[in-house]
Amino acid sequence: MSDQASPEAIRDEVVKALQAVYDPEIPVDIYELGLIYEIEVDDDGFVDVVMTLTSPACPVAGQMPILVKAAVEQVDGVQGAEVELTWEPPWTQERMSEKARLQLGFM
Repeated sequence: MSDQASPEAIRDEVVKALQAVYDPEIPVDIYELGLIYEIEVDDDGFVDVVMTLTSPACPVAGQMPILVKAAVEQVDGVQGAEVELTWEPPWTQERMSEKARLQLGFM
């Protein structure tokens, strides 16, 4: 049996997995869009993600947390994941990474 990955290593891989999840209306991944507010990994490999969407009226509000949970749970070392959807603080364009701003032509 191999040694379990550290929470930091698992978190890095979770970020990579989230960079493969895209908002269906915007051609940028949800991590670079700034939709992920928090990622916590405990010593046992359980991951808690706090995220938002660009708007409470987002048509994928019901599906996106399910997609995020599935992506996180595919990461080696993750034993389980919980995804919490929050609207506080509200998402703004300032939360986007420089990479996302470049992709969308905001810079």
